[in-house]
Amino acid sequence: MVVNAHGGNYVLSNVVQEAGAEGRTMALFPTREDWQQARAAAELANSMHEDMHAGEIETSILLHACPEVIRPGYQDADHIADDRRHLLTEGMRAYTDSGVIGRPSLATAEKDKAVLDALTSGFADVVALLAKS
Repeated sequence: MVVNAHGGNYVLSNVVQEAGAEGRTMALFPTREDWQQARAAAELANSMHEDMHAGEIETSILLHACPEVIRPGYQDADHIADDRRHLLTEGMRAYTDSGVIGRPSLATAEKDKAVLDALTSGFADVVALLAKS
């Protein structure tokens, strides 16, 4: 089982897929679909594309897990940068000075509880699937 909560680690899905092709049973969690399901369960306002970094979901997670690390002013830190076609080439600084791409103003600790509940349920499903192997 590879557990990865960073959206930018694209290579891990290939690692898991290649392991399967070689006869080794592996799983990657959470997948894009797991994140989409968790976002829906929490009724998040933004899509995964809109809410890329330090936005609604990540700020909600921190408000729930360790609110002391949230900087004052996050409620006014929204930054939209939907056209990021050259992100891999130019990096984040080309699209945001603050590091925020999303809407942290919409974050709540309650939203993260719903996200974590959905991810926990999804993880249990993957563990059960691996146990059958």
